[in-house]
Amino acid sequence: MSDFDRNYATARSVGADRALIDAGLRAYMVRVYNYMTLGLALTGVVAWFAYQAAGGDAIRRTASGIVGLTPFGVTIFTGFTPILLMLVTLGIVFFISFRIDRLAPTTAFALFTAYSALLGLSLSSILFTYTGVSITRVFFISAATFGAMSLYGYTTQRDLSAWGSFLMMGLIGLIVASLVNFFLQSTALQFLISCVGVLIFVGLTAYDTQDIKNMYDANDDGTVAGRKAIMGALRLYLDFINLFLMLLQLFGDRK
Repeated sequence: MSDFDRNYATARSVGADRALIDAGLRAYMVRVYNYMTLGLALTGVVAWFAYQAAGGDAIRRTASGIVGLTPFGVTIFTGFTPILLMLVTLGIVFFISFRIDRLAPTTAFALFTAYSALLGLSLSSILFTYTGVSITRVFFISAATFGAMSLYGYTTQRDLSAWGSFLMMGLIGLIVASLVNFFLQSTALQFLISCVGVLIFVGLTAYDTQDIKNMYDANDDGTVAGRKAIMGALRLYLDFINLFLMLLQLFGDRK
């Protein structure tokens, strides 16, 4: 009987520990998704207000260039500013990625929100490039695709770590092809880039979700857990934004 009692107590203790770990993991993943959602919301709000301040529905693309811009619109959509915004946002991403182990969670979160806002400013141009209906349609398609793949990455028992190197090679190739097409301006190559890009970011969504889940450690203190949550949110945020942009190039209706 005493042996039975000890076995029962051990099993009960293991079960309790497992329940605590599961609860902690769920709280950690909810925190990651909340940060990501906040970043996406901030990007959308900034993009909308920037578009309105730049001229709103009066903005048109013509053969001679963009017309209907306010002085603010001329500042952010012409000249060196778009390139500067791209460089600054890339710099923030690289800074967070390489310095996350030394950043305070509050600093990392501030940088993440700053990046989300600046990217919203940069992406406001899509609001006068594509119709509002098609942007909304593609957003919901992106959200459904992202949600399904993220759920798969979270729940699957299959090890997706082998996807990592393959997807990163594909991502590097995608960047190189995009740079080449910046000069070629080939619609056929752009279509191919968009199709491949969708596949890459769909795969990255599942891979990153599983990797973020595996990063969880019940023994992490608040600082380490905060850093991991923000870094995870940034990764998923980038997956969603890039998936949305690739799908928009494929299915968006241009004005």
